[in-house]
Amino acid sequence: MRYTQSISGTTYEFDGLVDLMAKATPLRSGDELAGCAAHSDAERAAAAWQLADLPLTTFLDDQVVPYESDEVTRLIIDSHDRMAFQAISHLTVGGLRDWLLAVSAREDSAAQIAAVAPGLTPEMVAATSKIMRNQDLILVASAATVTAAFRTTIGLPGRITTRLQPNHLTDDPRGIAAATLDGLLMGCGDAVIGINPATDSPHATSDLLYLLDDIRQRFEIPMQSCVLSHVTTTVELIEKGVPVDLVFQSIAGTEGANSSFGIDISILREANEAGRSLKRGTVGDNVMYLETGQGSALSAGAHIGTGGKPVDQQTLETRAYAVARVLEPLLVNTVVGFIGPEYLYDGKQIIRAGLEDHFCGKILGLPMGVDVCYTNHAEADQDDMDTLLTLLGVAGAAFVIAVPGADDVMLGYQSLSFHDALYVRQTLGLRPAPEFEEWLAGLGMADAQGRILPVDVASSPLRSLTVAR
Repeated sequence: MRYTQSISGTTYEFDGLVDLMAKATPLRSGDELAGCAAHSDAERAAAAWQLADLPLTTFLDDQVVPYESDEVTRLIIDSHDRMAFQAISHLTVGGLRDWLLAVSAREDSAAQIAAVAPGLTPEMVAATSKIMRNQDLILVASAATVTAAFRTTIGLPGRITTRLQPNHLTDDPRGIAAATLDGLLMGCGDAVIGINPATDSPHATSDLLYLLDDIRQRFEIPMQSCVLSHVTTTVELIEKGVPVDLVFQSIAGTEGANSSFGIDISILREANEAGRSLKRGTVGDNVMYLETGQGSALSAGAHIGTGGKPVDQQTLETRAYAVARVLEPLLVNTVVGFIGPEYLYDGKQIIRAGLEDHFCGKILGLPMGVDVCYTNHAEADQDDMDTLLTLLGVAGAAFVIAVPGADDVMLGYQSLSFHDALYVRQTLGLRPAPEFEEWLAGLGMADAQGRILPVDVASSPLRSLTVAR
């Protein structure tokens, strides 16, 4: 189906839903690289105008990636909750935006959004985000509540948790322990202490898991650990009795992109069952940790949709959240600026993408976090990251990622520091996860309001953390 829209005497034509969605997307370099971006601001406005008038039912009849050839599309359509959809089935894309904004002003906003979430497809939500201003994305996301739990509870209102990321160039235990101590003293680590290993070998992953589990038990920390190896490596270690808390995997929004990661949905389901079989959680059994990022499908050459047209990267990103939500994860985060300026060129595009991803994931029912980050060759700096962090704090993000000094020396990109997490909590009055906050208070590291207090390391029980095993 072709769509047309006239603005100021000029008529713009869009060749099907894939083309319309792409042209309506706020400018980003990845869509220009894929050849699907609007050619002008006027064309983008015309596409957004046309998209706003599109009935939501269109997305159930017209898929951006063919049903027959893509298991993610089949998952989206086959798991769609028609009963939940009935409450909003009469709406257009613009009508859904208006409904979400109206609901966000009500006391029961979280319950109303949660009730329709199973009836929303990723494409419906992605389309709606494309016609929203940044403040719309923030307001609606802040009105939604999505929680998950393992040893700590993620996503509670008025709280923001953190992934403590103590990566090391050689996986040296002393370096990892020192970075872990640094983060714990700043109140970080309540979402997860998660290491990107320098190698994906089962032996190295096992050593790191034992290291983190030893730290957890020695200091009686209510936390979960994760070594971000491939899902098949982690399942292999589960079968060998290694202390695995969370099962990690990067995921994407098309079958082809997931195949490039060496996974499919059945592998992820099996991994979820394997992780839960250990019954290591204390306050919940959400065991999956999933990462996404705009541009991953394009990187894999797996971004072509219906009619052989390239699908925009933000729509494909949101489709990854359909894969995530069937796994009932503890954590999902978009690594928003990690791939580089080829996909998100500058700070403005990174900030917009971070707000979009957080909104879309949360509205679809995920405990959504963001790795607020950029590569050194992007037109961005730490001031841009301060802005995005603050906006995400206002929007009610479940968690953010923090590394020593905001500089990940192993992955080679810029993220947030432990001090940045302290800043956003103090400025916005946000607290750590309740279980972690209680632990901090017990060590004299937090007051009754959850505010982090200065600690004399020499007299702290944590002082032995950097001693070699």
